[in-house]
Amino acid sequence: MPHLTLIETFLAVLVAIFALPYLVWRLGRTEYVAPLVVVQILAGILLGPGVLGAALPALHAALFPPDVITMLNGIAMWGVMLFVFVAGLELDLKAAWRWRGETGVTAGLAFGTPMLLGAGAGGLVLALDGRAAWVGAEGQDWQFIAGVGMACAVTALPILVLFLEKLAMLRDTLGQRVLRYASLDDIAIWAVLALILLDWERVGRQAAFIALLVPAVLLVRWAMARLPQRDRWYVALVWLALLGLAADWSGLHFMVGAFIAGAVLDGEWFGQERVDRFRDTVLLALMPVFFLSTGLKTQWSAGGWTVAGFAALLLAASVAGKLGGVALAGRFLRWRQGEAWLIGWLLQTKALIMIIFANVLLDKQIITPASFTALLLCAVASTMLTVPFATPALRRLRASDGAT
Repeated sequence: MPHLTLIETFLAVLVAIFALPYLVWRLGRTEYVAPLVVVQILAGILLGPGVLGAALPALHAALFPPDVITMLNGIAMWGVMLFVFVAGLELDLKAAWRWRGETGVTAGLAFGTPMLLGAGAGGLVLALDGRAAWVGAEGQDWQFIAGVGMACAVTALPILVLFLEKLAMLRDTLGQRVLRYASLDDIAIWAVLALILLDWERVGRQAAFIALLVPAVLLVRWAMARLPQRDRWYVALVWLALLGLAADWSGLHFMVGAFIAGAVLDGEWFGQERVDRFRDTVLLALMPVFFLSTGLKTQWSAGGWTVAGFAALLLAASVAGKLGGVALAGRFLRWRQGEAWLIGWLLQTKALIMIIFANVLLDKQIITPASFTALLLCAVASTMLTVPFATPALRRLRASDGAT
């Protein structure tokens, strides 16, 4: 290819990031099996070293020199922080508390069952294949096993919101129940991630972060409640950057700080419609860059079939755990027939949050690029299964409502 300047190369990459997934999604009409967000993730994988880099190494090297990768990573980091912040804003903790009995039982089983099966899958792969290919340089076996288990328990709340909108059930009673379960699981996921990342050499910084967090949250909430809505967004962005900085400085991760920054604020302060528009804008304009930068981390160094086999094992643990846990909750709480099957598939969607979770583990060198690739493939596959299984389940449930 002709020699391009740094800016020209960067813009050429942006053209590929935004044009290729859109054309595949629109012309291929993949919405039912692979929504645009899934196609964008797959495009990132295809443009990464595992596919394009292996097939056309010279082209891959020309498109992704170190300076371009640095520029992409900066945009991706801020984009994913905004996205995780909105995921925190979307938590309705008041509703979860109001229905705490039912929510606690369902969320606990939907979280705990796939976590245990996922941890079992992680322990099995270490027993059969050793740790060298899967555990990162800074990771311990228990961190790897716990991290894999947590990844299998994830529900991607922002993508779940998009799917609920697609299925026209976001604002109905059942949709709100699903959001409550996912919200409580999101809190547990990020709390356990913080424990996995606990660095005993930096425990003083982390203790300081936690100690200062409480008065800081009280101060920000006091200020937010008194600010006009137009000012809250500016203050929220400052708060997001500040908490991301503090969390990363403490040895946790800037993503943990981003989630906490949103979770401690009330979404109603920002207006539901504006939050929805903001989330959709971030998803449209910034997150495709994150998907590309994620794809650049995919590797098949442990052997393609080995990675694919681990991904299949994780997918089986994730699906069986989520469906089984929700089925137990439905039996215990005496749900009507068909509800547990539908809710289990809706909570199965992982996509962005599992990928973000895996990125954190990779950044902290708890897992290797091969483990990251297996988790990434599991996240994509589980998300692609959601709508095809949830749609007929919802149709049957609504038909039974009409019959009664």
